[in-house]
Amino acid sequence: MSTPYPFTAIVGQDDLRLGLLLNAVSPAVGGVLVRGEKGTAKSTAVRALAALMPEVDVVAGCRFSCAPGAPDPACPDGPHEAGTGVSRPARTVELPVGASEDRLVGALDIERALSEGVKAFEPGLLADAHRGILYVDEVNLLHDHLVDLLLDAAAMGASYVEREGVSVRHAARFLLVGTMNPEEGELRPQLLDRFGLTVEVAASRETDLRVEVVRRRLAYDDDPAGFAARWADEEAALRERIVAARALLPRVVLGDGVLRQIAATCAAFEVDGMRADIVMARTATALAAWAGREEVVADDVRQAALLALPHRRRRNPFDAPGLDEDKLDEALDEAADTADGEGDDDPDPDGPGGGVPPQGGGPDDGPATDGPDAGGTDAGGSDTGGPEDGGPGGPGREETGGGERPTPGGGEQQPARAGEPFRTKMLSVPGLGEGAAGRRSRARTEHGRTTGSRRPEGALTKLHLAATVQAAAPHQRSRGRSGRGLVVRRDDLRQATREGREGNLVLFVVDASGSMAARQRMSAVKGAVMSLLLDAYQRRDKVGLVTFRGRDAEVALPPTSSVDAAAARLETLPTGGRTPLAAGLLKAHDVLRVERLRDPSRRALLVVVTDGRATGGVDPVALAARAGRLHASEGTASVVVDCESGFVRLGLAAQLARDLGGSAVTLDELRADSIAGLVKDITATGRAA
Repeated sequence: MSTPYPFTAIVGQDDLRLGLLLNAVSPAVGGVLVRGEKGTAKSTAVRALAALMPEVDVVAGCRFSCAPGAPDPACPDGPHEAGTGVSRPARTVELPVGASEDRLVGALDIERALSEGVKAFEPGLLADAHRGILYVDEVNLLHDHLVDLLLDAAAMGASYVEREGVSVRHAARFLLVGTMNPEEGELRPQLLDRFGLTVEVAASRETDLRVEVVRRRLAYDDDPAGFAARWADEEAALRERIVAARALLPRVVLGDGVLRQIAATCAAFEVDGMRADIVMARTATALAAWAGREEVVADDVRQAALLALPHRRRRNPFDAPGLDEDKLDEALDEAADTADGEGDDDPDPDGPGGGVPPQGGGPDDGPATDGPDAGGTDAGGSDTGGPEDGGPGGPGREETGGGERPTPGGGEQQPARAGEPFRTKMLSVPGLGEGAAGRRSRARTEHGRTTGSRRPEGALTKLHLAATVQAAAPHQRSRGRSGRGLVVRRDDLRQATREGREGNLVLFVVDASGSMAARQRMSAVKGAVMSLLLDAYQRRDKVGLVTFRGRDAEVALPPTSSVDAAAARLETLPTGGRTPLAAGLLKAHDVLRVERLRDPSRRALLVVVTDGRATGGVDPVALAARAGRLHASEGTASVVVDCESGFVRLGLAAQLARDLGGSAVTLDELRADSIAGLVKDITATGRAA
């Protein structure tokens, strides 16, 4: 077993270390989500935490880690008699992104069922993680069906398995820790809310800190055991501090004035539900215990808000994470004033945060690090790129008399703001795919409803038990069966075939030329693309963005799972110039060709957002038509979002859709609540299915 990197040797990353330590003190906080760029010690810190967790007492031989003093009466390995047990280290169980459902929740022990005729349950990772840590690296890439199972277990503290004739319930209370890189896509809101705390991490820009990180990492790689030994005293001291804080936690007082501050803060930031209030209260209590105090003060509430609220105030994936600290301070001050006016029984004599001196009580004052004080605190520091100067109605509008019309072939226009997103109609790729699990198009998947069985091709991954038994049953006498077990051979095994939904590559080709540059029109176009991006996020698609204007086309965003990155590119998209439609379609063809080589199983949906006009060069309309037919010849599913407006319509977008072998839909028809829109499946013949 390799020696883990010591937790106390991590340089900086104060918020990350604090979030993990608070959960070690009080697992009821509900876990922590670590968001940040690659190479920022996210996984290192989580794995290092396991060595600091106190040991747990378990019933000897119980696969479900029952506590000897209060065993689970429904434990599948029970019943257990209360008594003394054995101590073992708290487990850190890693859930791989590609894990199967059986591996997560457990399933029927097929080997014993077939060979012995015994119906036995084989536990999964949720059972292993009970009373320990369940760690999900790249949690934002976790398949939806696994996310649903995690949500159920986290909500109920138990796992229920009802499948293949097995009915089992067992306790599954664990500290959920996830790490993710936001560039690869965001989490579903339901799972995001299940994490008690969230921290943002980024590499320090201070030279001294970076030098120290490299120095320590090289020393660890050269001699892991020796490096860990040099930090053994700091690790032991931190472990003792965690034990002391756990012992102090039940005695910490959470006064009514502090509760009022918590409630006022959650109300001020308009978070959904009551989970944020509960998590903030538990976090503030853990902060006080970690500081060695028996009373929660205003500073604890403020720190708890910075950890518990940023991920709960996001309304959609395009909202920037973080918290307005000025607004936070204002809410805390108002709540404190109200509490003082009502004669709180336990007022803080020195005002908010002043009742207890912070000596030794700061959450980062422990022996966790000997590095510089600066660095590592990155929460709330994201830069979302400010809005355009002026705004609607301000300078930079290109208006003439009764309408907005750019000058023909004009230069670059000021980027227009996107209109309000709306719910779009379902666009899907025809046929039956075999791509990554998602929510858009029909596909053969490892997870979904069982539609039949087949002989396995290669390794068996999902046994169809009934079909296997049916295939083996006629041969039992000839095979000399004498006991309860079924005599099964390789030829009898049947693979279950299942149908679910897959995620696709949705490649947007957006016309940013002068013909689209009227600000109200471009605002509506951007709003439509934003709506489609939001739909792609919900359906777990990859997205890419190609734009064309002037003389050429460019890949504004290579295919990625981060729809918020695509939204950011779209917001700053300039417009103006000629309309090289053919160049945009050919650039999209190049992108799709490369993606087919990288991921052959992921099917593409081409979404062209244009009014259909083509200018520049020799016979641009014919060139665009040929480029469209190139996509059609390769069977690429496509839809043209027709942005043409006005009383006189040329119908060029509809003609482009015919060349592409797809369908055309207007901006109005794209809305899910539109009576005129009937588009559901984009077919190769250009008709709505």
